[in-house]
Amino acid sequence: MPTLETVQSADGTPIAVWRSGDGPPLVLLHGTAADHARWAPVLPAFEERFTVLAVDRRGRGESGDASDWAIEREFEDVAAVAAYAGKGTSVLGHSFGAICALQGALLAPPLRALVLYEPPVAAGVASDEVIARLEELLAAGERDRLLALFMAEVAGVAPAQIEVMRGQPSWEARLAAAHTIPRELRAANEERFDPAAFGGLGVPALVLSGDASRPSFMRAAAAVAAGLPDGRLVTMPGQGHTAMDTATELFVSEVLAFLGPRGGPPGG
Repeated sequence: MPTLETVQSADGTPIAVWRSGDGPPLVLLHGTAADHARWAPVLPAFEERFTVLAVDRRGRGESGDASDWAIEREFEDVAAVAAYAGKGTSVLGHSFGAICALQGALLAPPLRALVLYEPPVAAGVASDEVIARLEELLAAGERDRLLALFMAEVAGVAPAQIEVMRGQPSWEARLAAAHTIPRELRAANEERFDPAAFGGLGVPALVLSGDASRPSFMRAAAAVAAGLPDGRLVTMPGQGHTAMDTATELFVSEVLAFLGPRGGPPGG
């Protein structure tokens, strides 16, 4: 069973991490509308080879928050957790969590590897109209409708898959974190990827995408992979934005193949 530990970020906010497994450290960063439980389908496979530190990003789960939230605080959170995890840390981020992993790598101690699953940089994640509808639903206390709208209109999740997700234990945690969705969407829409800023980042990076994802997600993933000094793009056939759920074995195999043997060099 994972054990709860707490890391203090640069602004004093407590960030919850759930530790399990044994081996080199692997930090997991979930996307929007989730918490650490998002990784349940893949956690057993990762625990066999890594000491996993699954993060509750600020504003959800057991982590704290701040009234003056800004995306930069999330980057600092990643750096704090990576420093806490110790030498040889790899970081895996999904969606908005991949943006945090990417930018956090510039602030963190040297990482062993990065795995970024469809970071939506400059992807036009959601229109102002959709974000306004989400904010209206939040104000009305309609968190389930908000979450379903986000999944359908923003993440591109099919209706049948949304119903599957509703039956998972993580749905309640997603509802509890619904207030963080609009703010993250606005921040993601403004986030840009500047390859020049990463010219000195000597970290092997795997960028994952699915060939059934939204075209904007696929373009963003390709741009990040091409712009990193040691980036490579892998496209998972038949998959969209949630391959951890829809093709668990495929997702795990790609991540583990890249990260390599315990303690060995990644990217082999």
